[in-house]
Amino acid sequence: MRLLQSTTPSSSTELEEFSNWILDVGDGKLAEPNDGYADIDIPKDMLISNFDEPIKAIIDSTYPNFLQNYKDPQYLQCRAILAGTLETVDVVNCYALDMIPGDEKIFLSSDSVDQMDTDACDSFDALTTEFLNTLTASGLPQHSIRLKVGTPIMLLRNIDQSEGLCNGTRLIVTKLADHVIEARIISGKNIGSSFYLPRMDISPTQSPWPFKLTRRQFPIIVSYAMTINKSQGQSLDYVGLYLPRNVFSHGQLYVAISRVKSKNGLKILIHDKDNEAADTTTNVVFKEVFENV
Repeated sequence: MRLLQSTTPSSSTELEEFSNWILDVGDGKLAEPNDGYADIDIPKDMLISNFDEPIKAIIDSTYPNFLQNYKDPQYLQCRAILAGTLETVDVVNCYALDMIPGDEKIFLSSDSVDQMDTDACDSFDALTTEFLNTLTASGLPQHSIRLKVGTPIMLLRNIDQSEGLCNGTRLIVTKLADHVIEARIISGKNIGSSFYLPRMDISPTQSPWPFKLTRRQFPIIVSYAMTINKSQGQSLDYVGLYLPRNVFSHGQLYVAISRVKSKNGLKILIHDKDNEAADTTTNVVFKEVFENV
C-alpha cells in the first residue's frame, strides 16, 4: 500500500519485485530453511558499500545537500535514518546536529524516584541524582537534550491529539527559550501548525528498574535518526537503514524496509566492527507467530 502511494515513477515489474521481496522478508521466506534467524543477502542496488566514515555516508545518502536544506520542513518530513538501538540513533543524531550551523542549547532534566511507587525501602535513598541522570529507556527523553534552530524532533508522548500533537509526531524547532520550545509540525494532519512545547513529568510505561523514575524534561527526541521500533506508522520517501549491528527482534527488519514508498528511496548500510562493508544481515522471523493467524 505504501509503494502505491509513491510519486516516484517505477515500472510495474520493479514495483512487484520489490513488494514481493519486502513480503518475503516479513514472512521469513528468504534463506530457508531457518529456525527464526537467517542471514539474508541485500540486493546490491540498495546497498551503500563505498565509504570511509559510515555515519557520514548514511547521512549524505539520506540527506543529500544537507547544509542547504536543513531548515526546510518539506525536505525533512519525507526522510529519516533508521537504526536498531538507541545508542546508534544517538550517535547519528549527534553527528548530524554537529554539522548544522547555529548556536546550540542544552536542556537538562530533573530526575527523581517516585517514593509513592516504592515499598518505603531505604536503599532507594542511596540512588544519587547523577546515577538517575544516566538512565535511559524506550519512550523516555534523555537527561541532556541538545538542540539548534532547524532540528527535527519527535514527540514521545501524547500532548493534544485534537491538535495533532501525538506520540510519534515529527516537528522542526523554530525557537529556543529557557523553559519552552517553539516547534512547527511536519508530519500528520496539522502540518505547518506551530506550538509551544513545555517540560513535563515522564516515567517509562514499563520500568526496567525496581523503582519508578520520574524525569521532568521536554517529551522529545532528535529525529534525524530514529529507532526502527519508533518508526512504526511512518511513511517516508527516503529511508537510510543503518545496521552496524544486526536486528534482534521479530519483524524488525521488515518494519524498517517497509517504511519507504519506493525501491529507489531505500538505501542500506551494513558494516562490521572494523567498519568493513557487508552485504548480508540477520532477519528475525519466528514463524510460529503466523501459525494461528
